[in-house]
Amino acid sequence: MTEYQIIQATLADAATNLEASRLLVWQAAAKADRGERNVLASTMAKSFAADAAMQIATDAVQIFGGYGYMKEYPVEKLMRDAKFSQIHQGPNQVQRLNIARELLEAG
Repeated sequence: MTEYQIIQATLADAATNLEASRLLVWQAAAKADRGERNVLASTMAKSFAADAAMQIATDAVQIFGGYGYMKEYPVEKLMRDAKFSQIHQGPNQVQRLNIARELLEAG
């Protein structure tokens, strides 16, 4: 079992990032449900979740090795989808600027 420890650690990191993404999304949704301003929360959720998805997909491709790039395996599509989520509705660098703007306005 020790030969798989690096894969286990990678899976643990993926699960942690996935759960953190979910919690950020739920927090933003809860604010919206209460009618509160949620620009900061939703922007943080989008940025973090997109980066987490890309990291998880990259790690999955690494685990699969060369097969990770083949269309016969779902990991290849997940990586394309994750990259799209990073650039859809503005690249994450722009999202980070929006987060900083919200933080500075609130402070």
